Amino acid sequence: MHDLTSQPITMIDSSPPLQHHYGELTRLPPQIPTLECNDLPSGGAVMEEYCQLPFIDLSCLNSTNERERLACAEAICRASSEWGFFQVVNHGISPELVRNMRREQVKLFQTPFDKKATCGVLNNSYRWGTPTATCPKQFSWCEAFHIPLSRVSEQACYGEFSSLREVMMEFAAAMSKLSRVLAGVLAENLGHPRGVFENICQEINCFLRLNRYPACPISSEIFGLVPHTDSDFLTILSQDEVGGLQLMKDSKWVAVNPNQDALIVNIGDLFQVWSNDVYKSVEHKVVANGKTERYSIAYFLCPSFDSLVGSCMEPSIYRKFTFGEYRSQVQEDVKRTGRKIGLPRFLL
Repeated sequence: MHDLTSQPITMIDSSPPLQHHYGELTRLPPQIPTLECNDLPSGGAVMEEYCQLPFIDLSCLNSTNERERLACAEAICRASSEWGFFQVVNHGISPELVRNMRREQVKLFQTPFDKKATCGVLNNSYRWGTPTATCPKQFSWCEAFHIPLSRVSEQACYGEFSSLREVMMEFAAAMSKLSRVLAGVLAENLGHPRGVFENICQEINCFLRLNRYPACPISSEIFGLVPHTDSDFLTILSQDEVGGLQLMKDSKWVAVNPNQDALIVNIGDLFQVWSNDVYKSVEHKVVANGKTERYSIAYFLCPSFDSLVGSCMEPSIYRKFTFGEYRSQVQEDVKRTGRKIGLPRFLL
């Protein structure tokens, strides 16, 4: 790894100014213990292998053959326990809708940085880099819009980006429907009704995140998105063909081959708690690409901030907490230590 602390950072025409912020971090003295900056996996680590995520054809859930339906449900639950990740095809979201959403996403991100940062579009949800970073390994080379679904239908959120509204509403509704199908299968496996999450995770409490990872001239030195787990019940990801997603499997990082026909599903922290560790929330990251920008869209299945989260069986491994309490603790940990500690804080 190059020692960038002793080198001047060459400024490039970057939108947003990610390299400028990253360069400032390389010149700052550590504000937290050195271990917290040095014990994170390196963004430039050589990958030993690519993985083939469990591949599930969701059309089998609607099969007239009971054996096929049960086998599909079993595959979803097994992947959620053994991998925490899986990919799905025949998921009910049309390729045309995905293409339309990607087209509008690209158009939005091509807007000049100053305008994105100040125009207030999409509930003023634009963000870039990592404001809380205190050293380079805590910095994410990305920009995003993180939109609550409660605001997706509001015309005022879109400003001049009016063509985005209709396609985003349709895309969010489709992702929401799919998330509830998958959550229902996982709940039923643990002896609960398929509809249990209809009340726990109402649509207005969920989020859609539009991501762009610009090409990074120092890609061997930096994350596109730092290692983390998701603080929700379930995440569904639509990504382009560029790749860069990696996950922790058997104590090592493995890269996920991109498949534009599939959506990637991963278990979040709250589902791990609710399932009493039957399903696993797995650490993952995005590796920056030196030549090509990457786009993805993530749907997050979340409860309300005052919803009480606990295990669905006894004896429970975790104490009960509200989603708001969990989010606050995560934000406090990131601010204080530079990293998410997450579920270990809530073990009994």
